[in-house]
Amino acid sequence: MAHHTARSGYQFLVNRLNKFPQGATPSKLLYQILEMLFSEKEAELVAQLPIKPFSAEKASQIWKMNLGQAQKILDELASRAILLDTDYQGKQVYLLPPPMAGFFEFSLMRIRTDIDQKVLSELYYQYLTVEEDFIKGLFTSGETQLGRVFVHEPALSQDNALHVLDYERASEVIKSASSIGVGICYCRHKMQHLGRDCGAPKEICLTFNNTASSLIKHGYARKVDTAEGLDLLEQAYAHNLVQFGENVREAVTFMCNCCKCCCEAMIAAQRFGFLHPVHTTNFIPQVCAETCIGCGKCAAACPVNGFSMEIDPASNGLKKKKPKLDSSVCLGCGVCVRNCPKKSITLVSRPERVITPLNSVHRVVMMAIERGKLQDLIFDNQVSLNHRAMAALLGVILKLPPIKQAMARKQMKSRYLETLIKRYTTPQSF
Repeated sequence: MAHHTARSGYQFLVNRLNKFPQGATPSKLLYQILEMLFSEKEAELVAQLPIKPFSAEKASQIWKMNLGQAQKILDELASRAILLDTDYQGKQVYLLPPPMAGFFEFSLMRIRTDIDQKVLSELYYQYLTVEEDFIKGLFTSGETQLGRVFVHEPALSQDNALHVLDYERASEVIKSASSIGVGICYCRHKMQHLGRDCGAPKEICLTFNNTASSLIKHGYARKVDTAEGLDLLEQAYAHNLVQFGENVREAVTFMCNCCKCCCEAMIAAQRFGFLHPVHTTNFIPQVCAETCIGCGKCAAACPVNGFSMEIDPASNGLKKKKPKLDSSVCLGCGVCVRNCPKKSITLVSRPERVITPLNSVHRVVMMAIERGKLQDLIFDNQVSLNHRAMAALLGVILKLPPIKQAMARKQMKSRYLETLIKRYTTPQSF
């Protein structure tokens, strides 16, 4: 296998992927996945690309090849949704997305014949669900997570609906998007190839703005207007799907409509709920004991098994059951409210509001700080010897206790380094 070859293109690519806050745990399965998606030469070239968006001219400089040749390679990678391409101030730029949410999902967002999607699905399942290291690292490292849950809007009362901010509403994300694309749900498509998918709709997962534009351009998503986007949201509500989207307030790039049996975010929430792998809404359900009939529909519908049915001590020996909520794992999605036949469940505000990063840059920087990878964002041109040296140096210093950081600044006598340390270790600066 290629991953046994010292310094192979795939090894360089794995190292590059792990410069990003959302890395990819090295394993035999990961190498098998990458070998299906990249040729070894492509892996070697992609491994040299910056983390931040870049132009074809920048890629040609890094790769030391003429612009036309570099452009051809970039466009080929974008046509397979390995790279995202978009316009920025009238100029085309490219971006290598992380594996998740990124090119792992994109590879199954449409039916393809250029790769064996059944084999790829089996590899994804083994890597993400059986091995667990990748998915646990993705969803449980640090305090700032990749995604957040949107509240089930029909479950809101008139009173608490007045206090829901626009960015907390899936409907407002759809209405404010400059471009909307719908694609096949990666999770249920993957499980279909394993014969384990559920009956929830598949063509229902949404992308927005520049990400949607790139995926639509290359046929990985179908362009929809606002009205159809809202219709898809209503369809998701009707199937008790949870809206799980990018953990930002502005310019959300994706919103999955997740089931409890197939979708990795919900599976991670079930397995590692105590580690808070998914940011919740600002609500939590409250059950009215007087009107609850103990039917258990809330427990059956809960996407993270947050409700358990227990004997009601007030049932006078009749062994009637009532739902008990584990608030530590509850997402606050409100699916339970919709499924209560007696309207005995309402949503109430959590004691403390959940903090959501402003935009993708804010989220990525916070994730990088928490995961000890800030240096890789600042000095992301790994082809440059100076960048590699400064990244290694800053990485070491940022891991030091405050007193030793001060000693390092004094010894280095570098105003530039001191500014970096102050800027990227002070929460108030974000």
